[in-house]
Amino acid sequence: MSFINNVVGYFWSDESFPVLILMLSIALLLFHFRREERTSLINTLMFFLACQAGLFISGIVNILEFARAGILLREVFIIGSGVAFIRLCGLLIFRIILPAFKLTPPRITEDIIVIVAYVAWFMVRLRYAGLDLSSILATSAMITAVVAFAMQDTLGNILGGLALQLDNSIQIGDWIKVDDVSGKVVDIRWRSTLVETRNWETAVIPNSQLMKNKFMVLGRRTDQPVQWRRWVWFNVGFTVPPAHVVRLVEEVIQQTDIANVAKSPLPNCLLMEMDDKGYARYALRYWLTELAFDDPTDAVIRWHIITALQRAGIKLAVEERNVMNTKENEKHDEAMHQREVLLRVKTLRRVELFASLTDTELNALAERLRFSPFAKGNIITRQGDQRSHWLYIVINGEAEVYLETPNGGRRTVRALGNGNFFGEMGLMTGAPRAASVIAKTDVECYRLDKEVFEDILRARPAIVEEITHILVTRQAELEAAMHDIDAQAVPKDTQQQHSEILTTIKKFFSLNI
Repeated sequence: MSFINNVVGYFWSDESFPVLILMLSIALLLFHFRREERTSLINTLMFFLACQAGLFISGIVNILEFARAGILLREVFIIGSGVAFIRLCGLLIFRIILPAFKLTPPRITEDIIVIVAYVAWFMVRLRYAGLDLSSILATSAMITAVVAFAMQDTLGNILGGLALQLDNSIQIGDWIKVDDVSGKVVDIRWRSTLVETRNWETAVIPNSQLMKNKFMVLGRRTDQPVQWRRWVWFNVGFTVPPAHVVRLVEEVIQQTDIANVAKSPLPNCLLMEMDDKGYARYALRYWLTELAFDDPTDAVIRWHIITALQRAGIKLAVEERNVMNTKENEKHDEAMHQREVLLRVKTLRRVELFASLTDTELNALAERLRFSPFAKGNIITRQGDQRSHWLYIVINGEAEVYLETPNGGRRTVRALGNGNFFGEMGLMTGAPRAASVIAKTDVECYRLDKEVFEDILRARPAIVEEITHILVTRQAELEAAMHDIDAQAVPKDTQQQHSEILTTIKKFFSLNI
């Protein structure tokens, strides 16, 4: 028993127990708050326990009268225990305490401070062991030079990391591009900088490479928010005036709220090239606010451009090829066309406005309906617009009718789904849009223009009376929905409204009946 007491008394001092309790407490905190680093914590604790076992062994060696060896072992394992303790304290300070105060210094700062603490602890123990530090430093100049030459790459990386931090070249969270690697800086360590790409890859770039070579910091500009200009290219034939294409695309993109697209500077469209293959090459430029979503945002922009051009009857230009059509292909195309016309007629029959039309008249309308797709977020019609003299029939998707309040807000009136229609007053009377309609999902519509319906009204003016009656009813329903009351409670003079709308229709279509 006295042997064990002597061994323990050799290495176990008064401060050993508080240090052990503190060590375990820090480890428990780190285990709880830094779950992703538990492997490293376990390794550090195992190293600490191994050092404690080594201290026990040094006591045995000393008792066995190998005093010099015992002292040497004791100092080695005390230094090792201190290294483990410094490591845990560094993790506690830089991974828990500083982040709690919204301070997140780069990893290289932590590494350097911890290394300096290691060296200081080593020098202190050497001093306690009775070594003259001045003589050690004086005689180690040659060794230092040899080590520095052998570790010049490592030292270059360390100094490179320090220089990057001191001149603020890059920061954690910056998006950078180095050669063909583009990604977000997630850590700056003593040897390298870690960059996470959009493909869930982590590029480890030596700091010396960043110091020696050119790299780009994406989206950063002095005194400006972080946003990165992107280009979306498309081609349109020479037959369409460039001014028309530019105005059409800019209007759609600028008026639509698209996620991750900056409002300032505004997106703009430019004619970039005139190709000898028979088409003009355009670019829509916009500023991306969240650099991680470059391709998805480009895709949304492309879809908005495609739907805008389709609504305007403009086709994207492709390389021309000569194709020989066979009679079978012509028959197939005709069959598909007839099927589409039948679908349109079926859709028109569900519209109360056209209930009195004959099959011939419905077929005539169906042939001239225009397919109008809208991307999610597009404003289909805007409140107060006086130019849109057409009616929309929703065939797929969901839209929302809303009122724009004087303070700039929105009040939802009702939702629109498959088979719903809107814009009948604009089509029949030329009245300004009473409300705005926005696409809540990708929406497909049929659009009926005034010029198409005008031919039917002139051929059979008698249907104007029936249409007027329907419009009066629809207007009462719309007013009720806008004021959130029952349609029967809307105060109205039906006869007077009927007369006013009928007169407006005749004047709008120049009908003499």
